[in-house]
Amino acid sequence: MRTSGVIACVGVILIFVTWELACRLLSVPDFILPAPTAILSAAVVQAPLLLPHAAVTALEIVLGIFLSLLVAVPLATVMFAHPSVERALSPFLVVSQAIPVFALAPLLVIWFGYGIASKVFMAAIIIFFPITVSLLEGYKNCGSEYAMLFRLIGAGFWNTMRFLYWPWALPFFFAGLKVGVTVATIGAVIGEWVGAQQGLGYLMIQANARLRVDMVFAAILWLSVMGLAMWICVGIIEKKVITWK
Repeated sequence: MRTSGVIACVGVILIFVTWELACRLLSVPDFILPAPTAILSAAVVQAPLLLPHAAVTALEIVLGIFLSLLVAVPLATVMFAHPSVERALSPFLVVSQAIPVFALAPLLVIWFGYGIASKVFMAAIIIFFPITVSLLEGYKNCGSEYAMLFRLIGAGFWNTMRFLYWPWALPFFFAGLKVGVTVATIGAVIGEWVGAQQGLGYLMIQANARLRVDMVFAAILWLSVMGLAMWICVGIIEKKVITWK
């Protein structure tokens, strides 16, 4: 594990060194492709400008995560408890992900305005699908012999759900949540691209119009840090909750 981590770090360093040398040796203009050092400099020097926008995007993502959890967990539970509901709703779940997010973003801006609500809904739409599907598969993955044992001792459905199905499905749930939080930035940023007055997506559009490509990459860097931080936080929570692994 430690060796693979070292190899990954070396690989990343080689990529950035090659990028830096290529930009300098080939004299690539900054408005085409800035060097990594220029991007890092912009991310640090322009932090007073970037951080308020990053805070807005982070708030949109966190609210989107909570909204998706409020929908995904009960929905997956109902679909597991009633297979007819799963058969009825599965096509709609698939369609919700098959529709390009760029097609939904303008509609959400029209319905919910240029404020934070449309971006929260956009993030939630992207997040809830992997959580719902993963949790549902976790419920189904539970061994039938364990479910039969709970029936033999007279446990009702909700007691069985609480003490068997839910603990069994937790690893699947956290796997889906990790996927969801890492792609949540996509929904929030696309919503900001379509219509917003603040946020990293809004800042990227403004910087691109001014040919400040270094600022665009700096915003992407901050988005990457946010996504990585949320993924790590979910992993920490997972280790605290799932103590039997």
